Amino acid sequence: MTTPVCPFVKAARPDDNGSAKKSTVGGSEATRKDSGDTATVSPKCPFGYDSNNFKLGPLSCMICQALLFDCTKCIPCSHLFCKVCISRFKDCPLCGADIEKLEADTNLQSMVDRFIEGHARIKRAHVGVNGEGEQVSNDDKKVIYEDVSLDRGAFLVQQAMRAFRAQNIESAKSRLIMCAEDIRDQLEKMGNTSELCSQLGAVLGMLGDCCRAMGDAAAAINYFEESVEFLTKLPADDLEITHTLSVSLNKIGDLKYYDGDLQASRSYYFRSLGVRRDVIKNHPGVASQILDVAVSLAKVADVDRTLGKEDVAVDGFQEGIKLLESLTLKSEEAGLEPRRLSVLAFLKSQLEEKQSGATASSVSS
Repeated sequence: MTTPVCPFVKAARPDDNGSAKKSTVGGSEATRKDSGDTATVSPKCPFGYDSNNFKLGPLSCMICQALLFDCTKCIPCSHLFCKVCISRFKDCPLCGADIEKLEADTNLQSMVDRFIEGHARIKRAHVGVNGEGEQVSNDDKKVIYEDVSLDRGAFLVQQAMRAFRAQNIESAKSRLIMCAEDIRDQLEKMGNTSELCSQLGAVLGMLGDCCRAMGDAAAAINYFEESVEFLTKLPADDLEITHTLSVSLNKIGDLKYYDGDLQASRSYYFRSLGVRRDVIKNHPGVASQILDVAVSLAKVADVDRTLGKEDVAVDGFQEGIKLLESLTLKSEEAGLEPRRLSVLAFLKSQLEEKQSGATASSVSS
């Protein structure tokens, strides 16, 4: 099961975050100077959750390390976990006590749900400084809260990724649906900005992964197709966007392939190959993108062989081999070598399969 990549990571990179942080601080200072009765403050969660540390809190499951989902109590020890997580155990993972039965804790789950709904949106009084340098609370002073959509989105995705890794797929899906709804609300207010479309495309792809893991191929295809729809609206020169787009196309191709619809499968694989070919035309020296092209060539050629187009398949396998054998990795790209060798070995094995089949045929004749 492939672990998804958080779509909010890009917004937190040092080169982007540094300039964004300066402008935010500057704006806050300007706001304070323009109006002595107004203050801008950054939202802060009272439980200590935030988009920088995502540390465990009192509402977290100690098994999946995500927020509780279908909160369940062990009897008799009363320790609390997600229902899916604790159902795999006969003894309590925390204290080792035998689990006699499990009981739903709807009250605590309701608290968790309210916490998620209001995360980073807690109202509080503005704290100022008096003439003696002491902090004082001013309940009458108007407080303007900064936009917290990205913090909330990153928080929800992080919780979903934790749950997904622990195979608590229902929990992951629930958090991602909330995140997608948040981004859609932002799109209605701000329009189809590149950043929001990119984030929604990635979150929809992660929802597709959840449905695929749950065995719901039809729902997975719907999410992947919606992801493709949003990602195709974005600039084609962004490597992360084009990679996510091509992966979504390949995943639809995979699902069509397993369903026996080879023509549709090849169509999606070929679209993904086209996206990746365009990338290496504009970025010829990016090793990861060349690897992506080789993978797409292998997928298309594999379907061609299944469809009986042996000569076309062989051409595809040979092109992929040529790309990978001529690929020279830099020292900082050494981590890609295992993947290069793995894909290269697969491509060569496909050619050897063809050659061994031809030899057997000539011997029998």
